[in-house]
Amino acid sequence: MSAGTGNGAAGLNIALSKGRILEESLPLLARAGVVPVENPLQSRKLVIDTNLPGVQITIIRAADVPTYVQFGAADLGIAGRDVLMEYEGDGLYELLDLRIARCRLMVAEPAGLAARDDPKAWTRVRVATKYVNITRRHFAAKGIQTDLIKLYGSMELAPLVGLSERIVDLVDTGNTLKANGLVEVERIADISAWLVANKASMKMKHVPLKALVDRLARAVGSNA
Repeated sequence: MSAGTGNGAAGLNIALSKGRILEESLPLLARAGVVPVENPLQSRKLVIDTNLPGVQITIIRAADVPTYVQFGAADLGIAGRDVLMEYEGDGLYELLDLRIARCRLMVAEPAGLAARDDPKAWTRVRVATKYVNITRRHFAAKGIQTDLIKLYGSMELAPLVGLSERIVDLVDTGNTLKANGLVEVERIADISAWLVANKASMKMKHVPLKALVDRLARAVGSNA
């Protein structure tokens, strides 16, 4: 399904997620020698040239990065591991853990419930999350049935208003959970940003793409 039709044969397009990943990707790209000619954090442009001839970056929603890469609108993409785990498409390679935008994907519930709860005794749970595929797979692997409620934001609100007893969401500092009376009770995965590539681009643009990936790998290593 991947075609790599969105770019010229010599050009490379890197899709970047808006938000934290964009902010943390820019210094990493700079260490790899890739510098946008305009600041993506300030520019209104969605496609921005870089100092490298033929290399552009495209700024899109995090959830869209795998789709752009799969269908060849971007040769490379930087997306959170959570987005890649949730995505059910094909046609892309996961190349490199960039070790940025680190957080964790957790099951959380009200502190009062957690005080008397035992996750090992769960048989059926009602969960609010935007990660319905990950959540379903996680609990199914443990033989636990799930009633899933898909939300797009403010997961912490769901237990407060009785929509669900538990949530699955990304956690960084944990301050938002704490402020809303929730605690982490089960870790699903450690999350960071990953570099992914279009399968067709890996073949058709192998030389320039590999050179850029090698630059990024060295930049990641230098920051370890």
